[in-house]
Order: sequence, then C-alpha cells, then structure tokens
Amino acid sequence: MNKLQLLLMLRRNMKLSNRRHPMFEQNKVAILFAAIGIGFMSIYFIALGTMLGWGARGGDEGLIFAVWPMFLIMDFFMRFGGQQLPSLMIKPYLLMPVRKHDITDCFIILAMCSSFNLLWLLVLVPYFFIVFCGGLTFGTTIAMLLVCEWLVIINALWSMLVRTLYNQSIWWVLLPIAVYAIPFSPMLFLGAEKGFEAIIEFCYDNGFTLPAILIYAVVTVALFVINSRLQARLATKEVAAEEKEVLTNTSQMSFLNRYGLTGEYLKLEIKSAIRNKALRQRYIQGLFLITLLSLMLAYTDIYSSKFAVNMWCLYCFVFFGAVNLVKIMGPEGNYIDLLMTHKENIYEILKAKYYFFCAVLILPTLLLLPPVFSGRFSVLMVLAYLFITMGAEHCLLFQLAVYNKGSLPLNEKITSKGNFENKLQIIIELIVFFIPVLLAVTLTTIFGDTVGYLIVIAIGLGFTVTHPLWLRNIYNRFMERRYTNIEGFHATR
Repeated sequence: MNKLQLLLMLRRNMKLSNRRHPMFEQNKVAILFAAIGIGFMSIYFIALGTMLGWGARGGDEGLIFAVWPMFLIMDFFMRFGGQQLPSLMIKPYLLMPVRKHDITDCFIILAMCSSFNLLWLLVLVPYFFIVFCGGLTFGTTIAMLLVCEWLVIINALWSMLVRTLYNQSIWWVLLPIAVYAIPFSPMLFLGAEKGFEAIIEFCYDNGFTLPAILIYAVVTVALFVINSRLQARLATKEVAAEEKEVLTNTSQMSFLNRYGLTGEYLKLEIKSAIRNKALRQRYIQGLFLITLLSLMLAYTDIYSSKFAVNMWCLYCFVFFGAVNLVKIMGPEGNYIDLLMTHKENIYEILKAKYYFFCAVLILPTLLLLPPVFSGRFSVLMVLAYLFITMGAEHCLLFQLAVYNKGSLPLNEKITSKGNFENKLQIIIELIVFFIPVLLAVTLTTIFGDTVGYLIVIAIGLGFTVTHPLWLRNIYNRFMERRYTNIEGFHATR
C-alpha cells in the first residue's frame, strides 16, 4: 500500500467513523444549527473581505498582509478547541503492517487539507477579486491568494503542535504566549498606538517578498517534521503504557466534611477539575479566554455598542457553566449504576455541582475588574450578570440533567464529535447566551441602567434563593426517566 492509497483509506475511515458514532442521528439537529451559524459567519466574512478589498484598491494591495496576522491569531484560537490530534487517531492503526510514521504523515496531511482551512477563502476571495478589478495583475493576485492560504495551513500545523504539547503539560501554554509576544513587543517600547502602526507597516512591506516566502517554506517543513515525530512518539508511548504517572498529593479538604454527602461530592467535583486532563484544560482555556476578553474590553474600543458590552460581560460569567453543564451527568454516566444504589445520591450530586459552579463564578468576577476600573463595565452590570448566571442560567443548564443520557469519556474534549446529543441542549445554549442580554438591554433602555440592572439582580437572586426547590424538581424528573437514561449511559460508554 503506497502513501496515496493509505491517505485515501484513512480519509474514508474518518468519514465512516463520524457516521457510525452513536450520536450521529441525534446530531442532525445540531448539524442544522451549525449550518445556520456557518451561513451567518460566511456572510460576515464575505462582507469583511469586501470592505478590506475596497480599501486596498489602487495601490494598497498588500493591506491583506498587514491585517492577516490578526486573522491568524483568531484562527489559532478557533482551532484550539476542536481540532483532533493525529496522536489520538493513529492508535487503532499501529498494529497494521504500515510504518507508523507514514500513518502519522497522512493524518497531518489530512489536517493540512481540511475543509476548515478553506474558511478564510471567504475573506480572501472577495478581497482579491476587488483588487484584481482595481488593476492588480492576474498572476500576482493568484500568488498573493495562495500565500495567504499557505499561512493558514502553517497556522494549522502550529496549532497542532501547541495543542499536542499542551496536552502533555499545561506549562506549554507559555510557548504561544512567548511566540505572540515577540511580534507585538514594539507596542511596549513605542507605545500602543505607534507600536501597532509599526507592526502593521512591517507586515505590509514584508509579507509578500521572496525572503518571506522562503521563511514560510522553512517553517512549513520544520513544523511538519516536528509534528510527525512528536505525534508518532506520543501515540506509541501511550499504547505501550509507557506514560509515567505523576501522583499529585491533593488535600483531604476536611473543611467540607461538615456538609456530609454533599461535601463528599463537592470534593469529587474539585478533584475531578484538578486531576482530570480534559476537565482541567477546559478551565484553563476559560481563564485565558476571559482574561483576553477582559483586557480587550478594558484597554481597547473594539466593542463599543451597548449590546456587545453586555453580551461579552455575560459570556465571561456563563462560559464555565455552558461549556461543562451542557453535558451534565455525562461523566457520572460512566458509574451511574453505583450512584443509583443509594437513595438521593443524584440529588446530592446536583447540589454539589450547583455549589461548585457558583464558587467558580468568583474567577470571572475577579478577572473582570480591569473593565470595571477602566469604566467600560459598571459594578451593577457585573453584579447583575453574576447573579443571573448563578440563578436563572444555572437553573436552565441543570435542566439538561434530566435529558442527557450520553456518557462523556473523561479524557475526551467536550468539543469532539457528538457534542450535542439532543435539541434541548442547543436551545438552552442559545437561551443562556442571548436572552439575559436582551432582557438587560431592554430593561436598562426602558428604566435606565440602575433600575434595569437591579431588576436583573432581583431575578437572579430569586432563582438563587429557591435553588433547593428547582434542584429537587430536577431530581424527581430524573428519577422518572432513570431507566431510559441508564440505558443511554450504558450504550455510549
């Protein structure tokens, strides 16, 4: 079997794997919503490319290279959540009579040829069509388009490397921070405005030159070779059970003993977040994302509209709950039989989860202090979204405990295939991200900021104070569906 045949076989197997997933039939609704979301995003990207193209006509065709680094950083973070790593996919093929490096190379090539890499053509094609009509030669237009797309592929290899290293140790997160800090270092010495102008000018003048293209070629080869060697080695190491376990000494958290069974389940939630790689990474990703948004909102005017400011404030608070609670009871599905042996175990778990995610809200509250100090956020607005998240938002997300019946492997990312297993998950996700913002904007428009946010705080406090009632209601409904849910948990382990 030559490499081309191997590549085609792996591509076919990946498609079949997605179609044979237990949640494929139920995911058709999620696919529909994803298609609608992609459609709106495509319109936005096309409009963005058109706007840049009109601004670059008549001699400023290199403008795309001045702004492309910002697009690549955005692309990096978009890939960070959903890209599957070759080291996870090649394990079933290691027993085949094929060199493991050939299999790894094929998976990396498939990642380079992924349809996700074509997403940015929605920006590039309108841009280059307009500058071509404005007088740029056909050959130069095609060459610049290919170079921009080449940079996207390089970004895919770079993202793959960072995620692979990050899965081995969270300290590798310092690598992209250091790499992205270097090109933005002029902002520290020249000031934010002059430094940013210097970066834009440098990218404009040097993005499409022969030395730059040679550098792109060297970086592509280097990233491909490093990824190939690293992915193959890690896959072999894991299959051979050579991974060295590092025992972490966690405290007994004896202060939770006074809360009885709820305290024990709180310990389980805390230790799962600390010890489990997949869960731990979600929290770390959330911390970096919220920190980035907080600094952007505090020190830039990128989001100035009332709706955008309110939306991002809510997003920072609801992020941890929305990412983790959309699959509530999924991790517990792996040992649901044990939990059902004692009465009201599920109720105690729900209470522990609620208290845990309420405590987690301390993190975004502290991280959003810069926008408060800079005047972008008011204290009342922060408190409003804190309490509405603690109360109404969590109440909605916890409803999914009744209907979720898919076990969540603890070492899989939540963004892997089968993320949504029923329509209710999608509906609740949309509600928790948008309805409170619309409510707050409407109330503050009618009654003013002070009265509007106080009403939102009152609504949140109402749900927070009554949490024993709605948690008990969720528990009772879960017990009515317990046999259906247990059957689903068993089928998806």
